[in-house]
Amino acid sequence: MTSLTLVKQFACFGGLVAYYSHSSRECGCPMQFAVFVPPQAQEGPVPVLYYLSGLTCTEDNFTAKAGAQRYAAEHGLMLVAPDTSPRGLGIPGEEDDWDFGTGAGFYVDATQKPWSQHYRMYSYVVQELPELIAANFRIQPDRQGIFGHSMGGHGALVCGLRNPDVFKTISAFAPICAPMQSPWGIKAFSRYLGADLTAWRQYDASELVKHHADSNRLILIDQGEADSFLDNQLMPQVLELACQEAKQPLTLRLQEGYDHSYFFISTFMADHIRHHALGLCQ
Repeated sequence: MTSLTLVKQFACFGGLVAYYSHSSRECGCPMQFAVFVPPQAQEGPVPVLYYLSGLTCTEDNFTAKAGAQRYAAEHGLMLVAPDTSPRGLGIPGEEDDWDFGTGAGFYVDATQKPWSQHYRMYSYVVQELPELIAANFRIQPDRQGIFGHSMGGHGALVCGLRNPDVFKTISAFAPICAPMQSPWGIKAFSRYLGADLTAWRQYDASELVKHHADSNRLILIDQGEADSFLDNQLMPQVLELACQEAKQPLTLRLQEGYDHSYFFISTFMADHIRHHALGLCQ
């Protein structure tokens, strides 16, 4: 069993918020995550919901700003929020850009050097982290969901679509829906994955849904209409059209007046926790 190092912890809504570090098998370096253990876990195993954060974020942004613990405690859901990338590796260029390298792992398994040795956030989220949580916490491993914001919304859609056996429910706030057409996505994919567009398609939700649609699983997306990244980076209309063609159930809600911030996320957090609870807690 991989050992966890407790960094800090706090009482919260009858449960516990804790931050841990550990040596990562996939990333080959120390990684950190935050967890909210709901009060129901004192009585027995509970479902678990993973949250993937966006560019420049750590495990703390969601944990401190989203207000999710209140609703997770009501429904008996454990929350797990990993960091967004490896850090402090001394890779040339890792600190040069805010939208690439540190804080910008894009939830892919990099194939290009020097990133391929450590930037394996896809396998970290899909394989290593669920194994780690199952080994150290009282969860129901057959009841897991995933959601996220922006780059993390992209990650949640990709991880969820490709791994329905791991993640039963999916939602996202302002996700990068078509990264192969997005400047953020093109920059990250070209450097992490190289020039092979076949590899890119494995991490583009609008492409994946063509082959991984599930008529029995509803995807929920909230998107602020005042989001400055809406048209040139996020492109929810591309995913909406792909879902229509693939007959993938999708609820895309455009929220008037809301931007890309955690003020937006916290406003609709209750709806997203309820969405996952309906699929995981029944």
